[in-house]
Amino acid sequence: MNGPRVTPGPVLELALGWFATRALMLWLLAHDSSPLLSGGSVAREVGRLYVHWYGVLEQGSYPVHDTLWQYPPGAGAVLLAPGLVPGLSYVQAFVTLTLAADALIEVALVRAGRRPGRSLLGAALWTGGLPLLLHLPLARYDVQVTALAVLSLLTLTRSPRAGGVLGALGALVKGWPALVLLGTPRGATTRSAWSWAAGAGVVVLGLLSVAFRHPLSFLAEQGGRGVQIESLGGTALNLARHAGWSGRPHYQYGAIELVGPYVPVVAAVSLALTAAAFGLLVLWRVRARRWTEATAADAALCAVLLFTVTSRVISPQYMVWLIGLAAVCLVSRHTGQRPVAVLVLAASALSTVVYPLCYGQVIGGSWAGCLLMLGRNGLLTAAAALSFVRLWRATTAPMVNGRQRTQPCPDSDRLPNRALSIS
Repeated sequence: MNGPRVTPGPVLELALGWFATRALMLWLLAHDSSPLLSGGSVAREVGRLYVHWYGVLEQGSYPVHDTLWQYPPGAGAVLLAPGLVPGLSYVQAFVTLTLAADALIEVALVRAGRRPGRSLLGAALWTGGLPLLLHLPLARYDVQVTALAVLSLLTLTRSPRAGGVLGALGALVKGWPALVLLGTPRGATTRSAWSWAAGAGVVVLGLLSVAFRHPLSFLAEQGGRGVQIESLGGTALNLARHAGWSGRPHYQYGAIELVGPYVPVVAAVSLALTAAAFGLLVLWRVRARRWTEATAADAALCAVLLFTVTSRVISPQYMVWLIGLAAVCLVSRHTGQRPVAVLVLAASALSTVVYPLCYGQVIGGSWAGCLLMLGRNGLLTAAAALSFVRLWRATTAPMVNGRQRTQPCPDSDRLPNRALSIS
C-alpha cells in the first residue's frame, strides 16, 4: 500500500525558507561588529583562532601546549578544509563549507521526510530552528559535526555499516556523535554498526597519527577545564555571588569560567552527574525491549541532552547539536520526543538572548544575567528529564499478567545494505 503522497509545495516552501533564513544569518555575520550582536566576538573565533590553528596544522602538527585546543584529531581535517577552496579567504571558505553542510542536512531531512510514513517536520525544525542562534552557527564548526551525526542516524536503518562509519567520523571530529549509535537495535544491527564504527575509528585515527604529529595533545587541555559560567554548576555559583560567594569570572581554556572557593567541588559534582547519566543510559540499554524506526534518534537526543546538562561546559554552539538531533527525531511519526523538541527550540532562543545579546549581564553576575541562565538551563534540564522518561516508557515493555511483553528487534540482515543511502 502506497504511503501518503507529498506534494512539491511543502518542499518548495522549505527551500525558500532555508534560503531566506540563511541569507539573514549571513547578513548578521557581516554585521557581527555591532555592539548589539557581539562586538565582533562571534566571528573572532573563526577569523583568528581557526586561522591560527590552520597555520599550525598546515605544518603537519596538532597544536601543542595550547589550552584552547581541546578537540579530537578529526577536527584538524575540518579546519584544514577551507584551505582547499580556491579564490576565497579562509573565513569566506569556512562559511561557505558550513553553509554546504547546513544544506546537506536540509536535503537529507527532506529526502527522509518524503518517504512513506515519514514527516517533513524534521526539515522544518532544522530550517527554522538553526536561525534562532543568529549567525553563531556559521562561525563554528558544529554544523559540520552535526551533519555527520544526522547522516549517521538517517542511514542506520538501511545501512548499519555506513551509519557506524559516519558516527565514528563524527566522534573523531568532536566526540559526542559517538552517542548516536547508542540506540541501535540489539542483534545484527548493533553488531554491524558498532564494529564498523570501531574499525573506521581505528583506521582514520591511525591515518591522522601518521599524517600529523601530537594527535592526542587535546587530552591534556580538556582535562584541565573548570566550571564554565554557562553550565548548570556555573549558574549555581553565579547565583552564589549574590549570597556573598567570593569567586569571580575569569577567561581561561577559551571560555569564561568561574574561579574561587568550592569550584573544584562543583566540578567534581558535575563529573559525578555525568557518570550517573552514563549509568542511566546503560540501564536503559539493558532494560529496553522495543525498538521502532525512531528509537535510535530518540536515544541519541536523550543521551546528548543528558551529557550536555551535566557537563562542566555548556557553550552556545551545543544547541546546534540538539536542534539537529531533534530534527531527526521528528522525521519519524513514531518519535516520542516532540515535546522535547519544543523545549530545545525554546532553550535555543533563550540561549541567543544569553549570548551574544546579554552576555555582559551574565559575566557581571547581575540578577538579569542569572535569571537568563537559570531559564535556559532549566529548559535544558527539563528537556533531558522528559526525554529520558519518554524514551524509557516507549521502549521498556510493560508487564502483562506478571510477564514482560516483548517485541522482536528488527534484523538488519533483512534490510537493504545500501552504503550511504539516506532513509
